[in-house]
Amino acid sequence: MNTVSTTEQTAIRKVSMRLVPFVALMFFINFLDRTAIAFAGPNGMNRDIGLTAAQFGLASGIFFIGYILLEVPSNLALHRFGARKWLARIMVSWGLVSLLFAWVQTVDGLYTLRVLLGVAEAGFFPGAILYLSLWVPGRYRSRILSLFYLAQPLTIVLGAPLAAWMIGYDGLFGMAGWRVMYLGVSVPAIAIGLAAWFYLVDRPADAKWLNADEKRWLVGELEQEKAAVQSTSPHESIWTAMANGRVWVLCLIYFGFVYGLYALAFFLPTIINGFQQQFGTTFNVFQKGLITAIPYLPAAFALYFWSKDATRRGCRTWHIALPALTGAVSIPLALFMGSPVSTVAVVTITACSIFAALPNFWTLPTRFLTGAQAAAVVALINTVGNIAGFSAGYITGALKDMTGAYIIPMLVVGCCMLMSAVLMVMLGQSKGAGAASATAKA
Repeated sequence: MNTVSTTEQTAIRKVSMRLVPFVALMFFINFLDRTAIAFAGPNGMNRDIGLTAAQFGLASGIFFIGYILLEVPSNLALHRFGARKWLARIMVSWGLVSLLFAWVQTVDGLYTLRVLLGVAEAGFFPGAILYLSLWVPGRYRSRILSLFYLAQPLTIVLGAPLAAWMIGYDGLFGMAGWRVMYLGVSVPAIAIGLAAWFYLVDRPADAKWLNADEKRWLVGELEQEKAAVQSTSPHESIWTAMANGRVWVLCLIYFGFVYGLYALAFFLPTIINGFQQQFGTTFNVFQKGLITAIPYLPAAFALYFWSKDATRRGCRTWHIALPALTGAVSIPLALFMGSPVSTVAVVTITACSIFAALPNFWTLPTRFLTGAQAAAVVALINTVGNIAGFSAGYITGALKDMTGAYIIPMLVVGCCMLMSAVLMVMLGQSKGAGAASATAKA
């Protein structure tokens, strides 16, 4: 490997310190807003509105309908208008919609707001992934995306106790605790969205915080990489790129991961709430929030160090397939444990598996696509993944109502993650896998 120059080191360090923490903060608030329903449900909302498990699952998952419909158009708009304006617009919009949850009174009203929240948030996550990917050369993307992705497990580590703490203010402003929580998670989205308009920069050439040498090196590296990618498919249209077989395999791989992620996020607080009946243990609201957070702190460490290894070695097939296989086995196994401690321990393995794989997965699409094609494909992959987000919530709740237990729902989750592992291995071994085949070089 060539010696890394001082200019290269400082340029990457500045991007890492200047952009990643801010975009990660946006993601933290984003994930907390969309999963706030997981904390509200078992802490008064289900009772106050009169939700069954299936209705709660539908309300959790219906968010993704609006998100799915507008994902690709939103990312193309980001490519056209610039990330600074578009990400700021998205954030302020979802903050305003999230605020309305504090006054929802009916099941239909809850469904409507969840759909509108998905419409408002559409494009944020793939937009953020694309934005950060376009600031660093390919060899640094695992590192940058892993730092960004740390916001997701930390949302639960910090967000679960924070949400429980806010729910504890039952009666504030004459509101139930879960309604107070919605107030508390909505206002920061609006504030940070407004700040993003002034803080973010669309491209390295416009960054005043990079010196001339750093700009020259970064712009040159990115242009050279872009030219290399375009030389392999110089006239490929957006629609041709979206029809590429590799892209649809990546869509299915991501589907399995997201199915596991949201089954865990939406129903873990409910499963923990059932410890009292299952094991005869009693926890208050704040304690339940702390227990919910436990799996995600090790997951943050797993994400960071697994991605660091992927950066050092080069992202290989097993960096994605092995965590998928581990999650496929562990998530249904958790339901057969004999105590709260052993249950949470196995769930922790699942969380570590999911979060170890995700940032490395997202390095794949931008290895063989660039520009508007990359924007569309990243959005398409995330769209298919979010179909899993909808499916996970509804199917998990419906199967729980049908069977009276979470065993069958969690077996479905395990099968989806197993599919991701198998497809990743097949993609890595295929001779025509292009960029993905590079990951198979063990």
